[in-house]
Amino acid sequence: MGNIDRVIRVLIALVVIALYFANVISGTVAIVLLALSAVFVLTSVMSFCPLYTIFGINTCKKND
Repeated sequence: MGNIDRVIRVLIALVVIALYFANVISGTVAIVLLALSAVFVLTSVMSFCPLYTIFGINTCKKND
């Protein structure tokens, strides 16, 4: 997973968290989005996304 991909995932997670605490989102939608945000942060920290492996996506620059 590339650095830009990791940053975008963390920014999306931060936006969702901010929307939750500002009471813009609530209920089931909030729970689903917060869970997705947790997955985004976790995959960013680990620099690995299982779905990328399944679909053959690579956002990391290759060092030759």
